[in-house]
Amino acid sequence: MRKIIIALAALAGATVLTVPQTSQASQAASGSVTFRGMTLTIPSGWRVHRDTDRIKVITGRCAKPTAGYFTPKCEAFWIFGPKSIKRGQEGFSPYTGKQPFYPASDVQRCPFDARSGQSFGTAYSRGSRPVGRGHTAAFTGWKGQCLRYDNNKRTATFHQREWYLPTSKILVVDVWDNPRLAGVLAKATWN
Repeated sequence: MRKIIIALAALAGATVLTVPQTSQASQAASGSVTFRGMTLTIPSGWRVHRDTDRIKVITGRCAKPTAGYFTPKCEAFWIFGPKSIKRGQEGFSPYTGKQPFYPASDVQRCPFDARSGQSFGTAYSRGSRPVGRGHTAAFTGWKGQCLRYDNNKRTATFHQREWYLPTSKILVVDVWDNPRLAGVLAKATWN
């Protein structure tokens, strides 16, 4: 079944992962992943899951690796394409970088605790960051906090970092402050 899905994706013009296939949905850790002409070298230990217009790269512990974007307790970052970007502002409007990427209209679970919801404040950083030779992303870092659903008390804070390449229609989102991610993106190659 997996081979059929990959073959259909290739026929449809979708970009497929260049890392070796395994019997599960995840990919072998060290290798590379290509998405919309951008190729990232994936460090050993990271696992890649593809879901049509988005890629989830698991960089540490993850309770549910194949679950969706708002899955708590899953150390990962996401790479989104045009379909996801089109609904990146609360599920209705396109992501522009003026507000945090948030593809839902209700309060979603905190990255660290399913008993808390996430809330965003102001941007703590804006600028540009390299994503390989000749490509620069608009970078925004957002302050986030986790608030208990039952009493609205803050349980944690986090940063949501976003690298947006509007011409390539790629958005990278990280809520775990992965210290290696900026370097991986800076060394991207393009075809």
